[in-house]
Amino acid sequence: MTTLRFALAQIDTCVGALDANAAKVLDYCRKAAAGNAQVVVFPEMTLTGYPIEDLALRRTFRQAAWDKANELAASLGSEGLGSLYVVVGTVGTDRATAKPRNRLVVLHEGVVWAGYDKHFLPNYGVFDEFRIFAAGDRSMVLDVDGARLGVAICEDIWQDGGPVAELAGQHIDTLVTINGSPYEEGKTNTRLELARRRAAEVNAPLIYVNQVGGQDDLVFDGGSFVVDADGVLLERSPMFMENLTFWDFDTEAAHQQPAPITPELDPDEEVYTACVLGLKDYMAKNGFTGVTLGLSGGIDSALVAAMAADAVGGENVWGISMPSMYSSDGSKDDAADLAANIGAHYDVQPIEPLFNAFQGQLDLGGVAAENLQARIRGVIVMAYSNSKGLLAVATGNKSELACGYSTIYGDAVGGYAPIKDLLKTRVWEISRWRNKAAADGMGIGGLKIVGNEEGQSGKPLPGGVMIPVASIEKAPSAELRPGQKDSDSLPEYELLDRVLAAYIEHAHGRADLLADGFDEKTVDTVMRLVDRAEWKRRQYPLGPKVTALAFGRDRRLPVTSASRE
Repeated sequence: MTTLRFALAQIDTCVGALDANAAKVLDYCRKAAAGNAQVVVFPEMTLTGYPIEDLALRRTFRQAAWDKANELAASLGSEGLGSLYVVVGTVGTDRATAKPRNRLVVLHEGVVWAGYDKHFLPNYGVFDEFRIFAAGDRSMVLDVDGARLGVAICEDIWQDGGPVAELAGQHIDTLVTINGSPYEEGKTNTRLELARRRAAEVNAPLIYVNQVGGQDDLVFDGGSFVVDADGVLLERSPMFMENLTFWDFDTEAAHQQPAPITPELDPDEEVYTACVLGLKDYMAKNGFTGVTLGLSGGIDSALVAAMAADAVGGENVWGISMPSMYSSDGSKDDAADLAANIGAHYDVQPIEPLFNAFQGQLDLGGVAAENLQARIRGVIVMAYSNSKGLLAVATGNKSELACGYSTIYGDAVGGYAPIKDLLKTRVWEISRWRNKAAADGMGIGGLKIVGNEEGQSGKPLPGGVMIPVASIEKAPSAELRPGQKDSDSLPEYELLDRVLAAYIEHAHGRADLLADGFDEKTVDTVMRLVDRAEWKRRQYPLGPKVTALAFGRDRRLPVTSASRE
C-alpha cells in the first residue's frame, strides 16, 4: 500500500517574471513540506507565466527559463526540500527542431528529474499555440514511492485520444493535470464534467490544478479540484485567489477520502470578481497604484468605479465629473453620491468653456458637436492619467462596443476596460448583485481575491449601498444633446442584447436571426451597426474576457468587408 499527500498549489504568476515566479514556487514548496506533502503540483507554465505568446520564440528567453528551472531544483535541494516531487510548468526546446515546447517538469533531489511536453496545442479562441510550440508525442508515467502518476497538460484532457488514451492502458494510480484555463461564465461545470469523463477513462482519480490571476485580457480563476475514478468530487479550491490545499491518496482504497470542498460562487459574484481581479492584476503587474475615470452618473461608470474601489481601494480612485450644458442635475448628483459611497477622490471639471472655445473656431453641428464633447472629456481623463501616474479606465460595455456606440478618442480612451465583455443587461444584473452584497455586509475590497485570502468584509459602505439606485434605474443616456436617450439610436437593450448574443457569440447569420424570431428591421439595424464598428473595436483598450466569445482574439473579422450576411 502507498499513501501520498498531494499539495495543490494554485498560484498567480506574471509572464516573464522568472525570478519572482520561481521564488513563489519555492515559498509554496516550503509550505507544502511543512504540511507533510510529498508531491506539489503547480499550474501550466508556472515559471514563465502564461500565456507567453511570442516570447516562446526567443531563444534567450527559453534558455533563461530552463536555467531558472535548474536553479530552482538546486535551491530546493539546498533547503532540504529535495525529497519533494515538484510538478511545475515552463518552456522547453525541442532538441531536433529547436522549436519551443510547452513543458511539464518534475524537480526532485536537486535536479530536473523528468519532463513531459504538451501533446494537444489549442488553436482556437484566445489560443494560438500551434504557431508557437512543437507538440509532444508521448505519454509519461512517474513512479513516486510506488504509486504510478500519469501527467497531462491542460488541452491534453480536452481532446479525445492522445496521451490520456495511452495512459488508460498503463494502469496508473492518479492522473495529474496542470492547467492555464481562462475564466468564462459556466466553464467551471464544463471542466468538472470533462474531468469526470477522463477519470473514468483512466480508472483513477484526477487532480486538476489551475492558474489564478489576471494576464492582459485573460483572467484565470483557479478553482482547482480532485475527482475520484467514479466522478465523485473530492476537493475544490476557491476561485480567484491563491491557495494551497492538501489531498491524501491511498493506492489501496476503493474510494478516496475527500479534502475541503469550497462552495460554488453565485454566478453574478463570479463575473464581478473576475472583472475586479483582471483590473487588480493588470495594475499590479504594470506598476499602477491608482485609476482615473469619468463619472457621468450613469450605470457603466458607476459599476467600473465600484470595481476599481474593490480592486485597489476607493482612496486610489480619481473620479472626474465633466458636466456639459446638457448634463442633468440628477446625473451630477448620482456621480457625486457614487464617489462618496466608495471614498473616491472627486473633481468637477465642466466642459462647456472648453467646448465653446472649440466651437468658436470649428463651429460644428450634429454628431460632430456631440463627439467633440466626448473627446474633450477624453482629454481631461488622459490629463489626469499623465499628470498623476494613474491608469485611465474606459467605461464602455459590450453592447456599446458591439454597435460602435462610443466615441473613438473620447469615452473610448484608456488603458483598460473592465466591463468591455459585459452586455448592458448584464451590467444592470451585476450592479444589483453588488448592491445586494453591500447590503449583506460586503464592504469595499471584501471580495475573496488575491491579497484578501481571509475574505474580510472590507471597508464599510455608508448605508450599505455602493451604486446609487438611480444610476441603475434611470433610462440610459449619453447626454450629448437635449433629451437624448440611448434608445434613440439603438433598439431597447433587452432586445438588442438578445440579438447580439445570437449574432456574435453564436455566429448566427441574417437568415439564422430571422429564423430565431427577430424582426427584419432589428436584424438589419444590428448587423449593420456591428459590422461597421469593427475598426473602433480594434482600437479599444484591453479588458477581461468573461464570456465564451469576447471581442479581440476570440473574434477575428476583417475591418474592410463587403459581406452583409
